[in-house]
Amino acid sequence: MPTVIRVPVPIDLGTAVTANATAFALVTPIRVGTLLELAIARALGRRAPPDKRDRTLRATLAGLRAGSFLLHVDGMPVDDPDRVVVCSGCATLRFYTRRGLVSTIE
Repeated sequence: MPTVIRVPVPIDLGTAVTANATAFALVTPIRVGTLLELAIARALGRRAPPDKRDRTLRATLAGLRAGSFLLHVDGMPVDDPDRVVVCSGCATLRFYTRRGLVSTIE
């Protein structure tokens, strides 16, 4: 069963106004690395020290790049933290482990 974190995605009003494009008010293009940063902040909570958030982000990015786990953003597999995805309102991040579970069923 995957670990699921739902992250509210900020609307980029500056781009919407500058580009005079209402589409940017409805959906937001955002880097996967930024989504991970928001998910870590949400999972650790507001009171987590900044250095812990930074360490956790670095470890998560390294794990994603190394293929230690699979990440799906709104049902779409993602393996590059620099990839840009388009989200509306809330993004659902699902983390899947690559390791099989060890079972002692005989």
